[in-house]
Amino acid sequence: MRIALFGAGGMIGRRILEEALRRGHEVTAVVRDPTRFSGAADRVAVVQGDVVDAASVAAAVRGHDAVISAVGPAHTPDARPQMLGDAARALIAGMPRASVRRLLVVGGAGSLEVRPGVQLVDTPEFPAAWRPVALAHRDALALYHAAPPGLDWTYFSPAAVIEPGKRTGTYRTGRDQLLTDRLRKSRISAEDFAVALLDELERPAHVCQRITVAY
Repeated sequence: MRIALFGAGGMIGRRILEEALRRGHEVTAVVRDPTRFSGAADRVAVVQGDVVDAASVAAAVRGHDAVISAVGPAHTPDARPQMLGDAARALIAGMPRASVRRLLVVGGAGSLEVRPGVQLVDTPEFPAAWRPVALAHRDALALYHAAPPGLDWTYFSPAAVIEPGKRTGTYRTGRDQLLTDRLRKSRISAEDFAVALLDELERPAHVCQRITVAY
């Protein structure tokens, strides 16, 4: 399968790239500055593209079977959480121009419910510094839900904690509620998150839905 991957240089994006290559897929890393991309550059095609520009998206993904977006705002003082909404709009508008239907999006956990009607981002324990990005992820999810027919998207919310770890190949999936283990911890390694995402790509079961992945 030919996959166009936005955000291939990020913590989660790098794991998705490695998992896709492990499974024998052809991956194109779509980056703003190809000269600065170093992740597995000898095994992937690297092209310039801007995920917040619909025309650029269309040009970059044409000829691919699927698109994965693992983009997020940089952890810098001038970060723009709103770029998540801009990216959603550009992907929704640009992909149909290139006749590519399948889209998998790495989202956030903040909009998952911890109890009926209460989302994680709205709990007192949620870190204030993370709130702007969590709200931007929530707004982007609403844009995907409102996307016109023809885009086969799946939005992946990770567990409350996602970080580098081991690839075990095991995980649980849910829908709109935060998943926790028997110790009431919500966590997933970035490696197993990538496994879950590629499993969904290869065997679609949640088209036009949000799902969450955790142990």
